[in-house]
Amino acid sequence: MTTSEAADRLRGWFAGRLPDGWFEGAPEVVADREEVSVVGRLPEPQAAKDASEAERDALVAGHVQRFRADTRDQRIAIAREAEHAFGHKVSWGVECGGRREMFTTLSVPVMTRLRQPERRVLDTLVEAGVARSRSDALAWCVRLVGKNTDEWLGELRSALEHVERARAAGPRP
Repeated sequence: MTTSEAADRLRGWFAGRLPDGWFEGAPEVVADREEVSVVGRLPEPQAAKDASEAERDALVAGHVQRFRADTRDQRIAIAREAEHAFGHKVSWGVECGGRREMFTTLSVPVMTRLRQPERRVLDTLVEAGVARSRSDALAWCVRLVGKNTDEWLGELRSALEHVERARAAGPRP
């Protein structure tokens, strides 16, 4: 099965499994080797017309926390089913009122070999207080690259899907 077929199966499974009314539209389902992230859009709560920005922010924060608390047991049960069916841990999050909040996420160790110039970059970030450790500094660098090359990474992922389809259509050994 190709990665795009696996992603389609995951999206379909979650769209069919989640209770009606949890989210506006289908949730965003993203997977990697270890984790499936499910992020749904909550309807934005209605604030008074004269509500301040701080009041609106607090209203959204309360709405998100209520959803998190009210759905916790069901989310755990659904995650267990998905983990059994697909072999991946499940993380949950929501988008509401222009903010995205993840309730659970995995932090997975990744091994890498770095030469001294790369280690010095990480050490500089630690010494400057940008990161607490080399691990945090490396995660910061990866987030920065991801943010600044989002379009390029999207094109690369799309190209990889085409390669997977071509491999799947080719002859079998």
